[in-house]
Amino acid sequence: MTQRPTRSALYIPGSKERALDKARGLATDVILFDLEDAVAVDEKENARATLAAELAKGGYGNRMRIVRINALDTPWGKDDAAAVAQMDCDAVLLPKVDGPDDIKALAALLDLPIWAMMESPLGILNAAAIAAHTRVQGFVLGTNDLAKDLNTRSVANREPLLMSLQMCLLAARAHGVVALDGVYNAFKDDAGLRAECEQGRDMGFDGKTLIHPAQLAIANAAFAPTEAEIDLANRQIAAFDAAEAEGQGVAVVDGKIVENLHIVTARATLAKAKAITEMGAS
Repeated sequence: MTQRPTRSALYIPGSKERALDKARGLATDVILFDLEDAVAVDEKENARATLAAELAKGGYGNRMRIVRINALDTPWGKDDAAAVAQMDCDAVLLPKVDGPDDIKALAALLDLPIWAMMESPLGILNAAAIAAHTRVQGFVLGTNDLAKDLNTRSVANREPLLMSLQMCLLAARAHGVVALDGVYNAFKDDAGLRAECEQGRDMGFDGKTLIHPAQLAIANAAFAPTEAEIDLANRQIAAFDAAEAEGQGVAVVDGKIVENLHIVTARATLAKAKAITEMGAS
């Protein structure tokens, strides 16, 4: 089964009817409906009802709909989980995941797929065990919280965070779950966002979490196969098929050896491009 596109994942406050309505027309692959950080304490209960009503109305197309609840050790977490269990959504996002026991606790409260916020030092150290839980479908990097806990400085190349990012990627790839990069805070800095998206893409992330609709176009472009990559994938497959027909195990394209492992990547590139096209046509 082809993985749904997750190039862009936009946070939308669960308490804001206008923002929830506007999200129906935004070109985001994933909507992260937020009941946690984006909702004030005195709006927590109202946000659940507001979000449930908007989701019931539909209109979000085939975008992935994920609801971020409050942590289970907060006054709102368990009530959030009970409410989300009745909502029309695809998955639940659990913040402050330190280990598989946090996933187990949420899994006991609802039957939805679970995504984990990877945003604490302990969570990063336990990434493999978290990803191995059968209910976990994705990781979302919480780089702001992680940087705070690590006491790192903010630098353009994110060098202080690279080990943590790579540990999450290793765990995600080992267990077949989606991995979304953290947010870029300067939403008016297009050049900085583009550079960070390209860094995350080159590392292996499936997409970027975003805080503003103005960031969507850059993220969608960065995490989509380029025309050159699609062309190369088609030529690699054609050349390898021709080589196999002649009883050979390798082909040559653009002066480079093409083996079966390259064909796996080429087919994945074409499948991703097709899924993006189909999503845009919906």
